[in-house]
Amino acid sequence: MRVAVVSDIHGNLHALEAVLDAASVDEIWCLGDVVGYGARPNECCELVRARAAVCLAGNHDLVVVGTLGLDEFSHDAADAAGWSREHLTEQNRAWLAGLPSLVERDGTLLAHASPRDPVWEYVLSNDVALASLRATEDPLVLVGHSHVALDLRLADGELSGGVAPAGTQVDLDSGRWLLNPGSVGQPRDGDPRAAWLLVDFGARRATFERVEYDIAATQVEILEAGLPELLALRLASGA
Repeated sequence: MRVAVVSDIHGNLHALEAVLDAASVDEIWCLGDVVGYGARPNECCELVRARAAVCLAGNHDLVVVGTLGLDEFSHDAADAAGWSREHLTEQNRAWLAGLPSLVERDGTLLAHASPRDPVWEYVLSNDVALASLRATEDPLVLVGHSHVALDLRLADGELSGGVAPAGTQVDLDSGRWLLNPGSVGQPRDGDPRAAWLLVDFGARRATFERVEYDIAATQVEILEAGLPELLALRLASGA
């Protein structure tokens, strides 16, 4: 089975459509944060709901539906979440509200943030990555949340790996892995292209993918919606 793992779409419809067009797979797994930041939350919800076999709730999804408070977010994130609250349809709100933040599927653990704290914990250090892998026995752990593509391997008690640029391939049989596909809609690892991860369970291989999308059109949508300017500007640098 070939799976496209996506995460942190953040209302960026152009990026999501580009990823789905590029992904020739059997299933799509979404690690959460379908909404927040971007100006097309409803369209992204509807597309993920129609196409994804699995979808998790991220912290931005939870604040938009009211499970988390706006005061738990930074200024721009809170402003964007408040805007999304006003514009999200009731059908999409109910769908997001019913999503889990942690799922086990086919011997793989999926968490929006980390196995220890599936909503909030950022896996950005070796200590947190090691603790995350030790919190589960699953051979493959998939996380999002940080917007940084990562390949981290635990083998013989040693952790290795780090930021995973486009084209990076990992052998899933060479240890236990914690992989982050990066962000579809708001990359923050220096590559502005939409990020996703191809997991080929038959070949026991995972490949980090990037795809170009219409950043300028997305920026116009964000600015015309009256969302914070930084959320549009940072798309061009992926930072």
